[in-house]
Amino acid sequence: MQDVEKRVIGKVMWRLIPFLIVCYFVAYLDRVNVGFAKLHMNQALGLSEAAFGLGAGLFFVGYFLFEVPSNIFLERVGARVWIARIMITWGIVSAAFAFIPSISAATGIPTTGVFYSLRLLLGACEAGFFPGIIFYLTLWFPAVYRARVISLFMLAIPISSIIGSPISGLLLGVTGWGLEGWQWLFILEALPSVVVGICVLLYLTDFPRQARWLQQDEIAWLEDVQATEKRNKEKVEHLSLGQALTDYRILLCALVYFCLNAASYGVAFFLPTIIKGFGVSDTQTGLLAALPFIFGAAGMVLLGRHSDRTMERKGHVAAALLMAAVGIGVAGLVSNSVLVMALLCFAQIGVSAVPPMFWPLPASFLTGASAAAGIAAINSLGNLSGFAGPYAMGYLKDLTGSFTAGLLLLAGCALVGAVVVVLLRIDARREQVSGEIAMAH
Repeated sequence: MQDVEKRVIGKVMWRLIPFLIVCYFVAYLDRVNVGFAKLHMNQALGLSEAAFGLGAGLFFVGYFLFEVPSNIFLERVGARVWIARIMITWGIVSAAFAFIPSISAATGIPTTGVFYSLRLLLGACEAGFFPGIIFYLTLWFPAVYRARVISLFMLAIPISSIIGSPISGLLLGVTGWGLEGWQWLFILEALPSVVVGICVLLYLTDFPRQARWLQQDEIAWLEDVQATEKRNKEKVEHLSLGQALTDYRILLCALVYFCLNAASYGVAFFLPTIIKGFGVSDTQTGLLAALPFIFGAAGMVLLGRHSDRTMERKGHVAAALLMAAVGIGVAGLVSNSVLVMALLCFAQIGVSAVPPMFWPLPASFLTGASAAAGIAAINSLGNLSGFAGPYAMGYLKDLTGSFTAGLLLLAGCALVGAVVVVLLRIDARREQVSGEIAMAH
């Protein structure tokens, strides 16, 4: 049976992960390219730092409001159709940012109001994508493989920044047809979302039993392992949909994720501005902005693998959050540009490493519809800090004239997350048992 396991995991890995990485790549690119557009868009639209921070954060309000319903709907209609819908609609809305001046002129709504509205709508369109993918992966991979699989999938985040940052910097110099560089950036980086969304309809398979690319004995093995893991979790406890949304562990997991995202997005949306302040060009800003994510990618894979080998999550997550807190906090206290970049690279190792080690924690006590809703609840509540973090950074920058206060606040959030995850009571033996069952098959 070990031969069957090797064949199944190999086939599923190569069939799904590269494609899902591409999907998340274009998603994350559309989410954070507003940080590069800001370098010229703020002046064109008359946005203050606080107004930009508010608009950047409004994405996560729309995300929060529609996250849980979207993920429940995904479980009912299938990942293929729903993920395609998500990607196509967010691509269209993302491209619309290029036409904010025209929309404002046609409707009479101030450019700031149009910016706010589109960010809110973009979040509503993308809601359910990430937790939907996490839930989808639980249908295809036994528990023992999930941290490494999620870490590979989430490589799309640093990859999108490593590749996308230089591209975004270059696109700011593109002009033509009456459009400025920041407008072309939105248009050209939105098109891949629509194209890949159409490909999702043609490529993804909802469930193992529908996989024509697997042999019958491979389908039987995968379904048997998944059913055994589900039974073992339900013997310990089975959470209803309502219980999943109110369980204190879900709320504490959401708090940890809130703290992570406050630090992550608070830095990410203003990173191009921080680097531009070193006195470099747009192209150089794009290249330098990729650097922290190269370190983040390495940290994500190495720490994720170590977490899988030891079957230990909480300590790894806490250590990574402490790295983020130290790097971001000290970066706010020093002025040397080389030292600031080094500290932000160190912080990004921790920030990037947390999610793939964090998500197996709630998956260890959630099953079925409660898993879809519970994971979505954690993600949606946690992502509210994507609103708070950027807004706080922009507000404190306008108030104090520097990023020091904002970076110290974000470092404090990461520190709180580290403390909370240590206090989180989840039976580690349950994860180990599910892993042993998967290996035994």
